[in-house]
Amino acid sequence: MASIFVYVIGFLAQGFFSARVLIQWIMSERSRKVLSPDIYWVCSLVGSILLFSYGWLRDDFSIILGQVLTYYIYIWNLNVKGFWHRVPWLLRTVLVILPFAAFIFMTRDIPAFISTFFHNSSVPLPLLIWGSAGQIIFTLRFIYQWYYSYRREQSILPLGFWVISLVGSGIIVSYGIFRLDPVLILGQSIGFIAYIRNIILNNRNKK
Repeated sequence: MASIFVYVIGFLAQGFFSARVLIQWIMSERSRKVLSPDIYWVCSLVGSILLFSYGWLRDDFSIILGQVLTYYIYIWNLNVKGFWHRVPWLLRTVLVILPFAAFIFMTRDIPAFISTFFHNSSVPLPLLIWGSAGQIIFTLRFIYQWYYSYRREQSILPLGFWVISLVGSGIIVSYGIFRLDPVLILGQSIGFIAYIRNIILNNRNKK
């Protein structure tokens, strides 16, 4: 029963991530150019919280790492787009301190934390490194997106974002296959077509 609950959280998280990709893709197709809609970042933030919880319940450090690295970039994009200040201040405060509170709770017993996340018998160290590498690459797309957008003072999803997405997603899918993790496999596979289509739209606009 507990494992079903964990998978429900995981699939719900991937549902938000898949929704952001599909909505962004549909809106971009209609505009004939790559867009960065508010709803994309809202879904990203909600999905990140849920997937962090899923990684925690699965004792999977690579999943947790990927979500922590991108969380505040989602908030930054919402802030640049003017959406963040429309969120009630109490909810904003909770969202900002949430990762810090979770990290403090997780590391309250350092030896237990290391044993749980780095000596997990179901995730051999080489596989953990591979999965973490995929998460880092997948996360780099948002760091790149943030830097690209910061220099232009607006939220943009550039070509490099989609190329990095393809590479990182491919690694995470392979990691999910080794881990027999349907949440990672299904969630990452859905984005492939949208990533490729955004690359095509981006190149078409440049021409």
